[in-house]
Amino acid sequence: MKTILNRLINHETLSQDEAKAVLVNISAGQYNPSQISAFLTVYMMRNITIEELSGFREALLELCIPIDFSAYNTIDLCGTGGDGKDTFNISTLASFITAGAGIKVAKHGNYGVSSISGSSNVMESLGVKFSNDSSFLTKCIEEANIAILHAPLFHPAMKNVGPIRRELGVKTFFNMLGPMVNPSFPKNQLVGVFSLELARMYAYLYQNTDVNYAILHALDGYDEISLTGDAKMISRNAENIINPYDFELSKLQYEDIKGGETIASSANIFMEIISGKGTDAQQNVVCANAALAIATVENSPIIHAFAKAQESLQSGKALEKLQKLQQISQAS
Repeated sequence: MKTILNRLINHETLSQDEAKAVLVNISAGQYNPSQISAFLTVYMMRNITIEELSGFREALLELCIPIDFSAYNTIDLCGTGGDGKDTFNISTLASFITAGAGIKVAKHGNYGVSSISGSSNVMESLGVKFSNDSSFLTKCIEEANIAILHAPLFHPAMKNVGPIRRELGVKTFFNMLGPMVNPSFPKNQLVGVFSLELARMYAYLYQNTDVNYAILHALDGYDEISLTGDAKMISRNAENIINPYDFELSKLQYEDIKGGETIASSANIFMEIISGKGTDAQQNVVCANAALAIATVENSPIIHAFAKAQESLQSGKALEKLQKLQQISQAS
């Protein structure tokens, strides 16, 4: 690691194979916490290259505990986090709305590192069981249309990094990797990223896969459709600018989509919205994100997908999926 750190400090970059080897060595416990911390810090000071990101991704996917959902046409709705916006759990709510609309969702998530409450924090507080047991997860996806894949259970390679990330408390390149290392290898992905540059890197990497993808970045900094302004969406065949008017909605303010200040308050907001009692702004933003997921899987117009998302939320189908997941969790 000393040699690698000296090279990085001298502004050199790593090849794809070298980047992969570093992550494999981290997982094998070959480096001490100070070395890992220094390694992470380098990438806070400079941009990561495509080769490095690709090597890190390859290592994590090779080392993960895979889950076979190949029988289902699944989608993952996952953001990188790290946008510093402290919104409520939009992509997790959108995941349940998508599931309520009849689409199978393999939701990859983790505890919040640079945010107050990550997807896993809310799911755990609402009684959803985390497991990497394939029969349990298959039951979830078949009966509730959604399985929660809590990242640490599938990426044992990261046990040496988790405590360091929590202590640092800022976004690292692992934020960039999260959406790209879903252990169930979903056929569709709606991915939110915290910068336009990262959106381009993702697009480059995803072009070399057979995933049906849509990559999102709100131009005012959010890693999802925020409805506070325009957002860039990149898919295999197109690049579009999406704005609130595409959903026949008016623009929102930042305050409209702010999250809770504790895990408990985040869970309360989550339950209010999924129960159909959220504000119009809250309901619109989660339905807009779910609409893009539905449109990605079904290749349908956004406005039709938005109507489906609204129906899923307002009819209580999204809430039913959460309740089913809670029941399966309690029974196992």
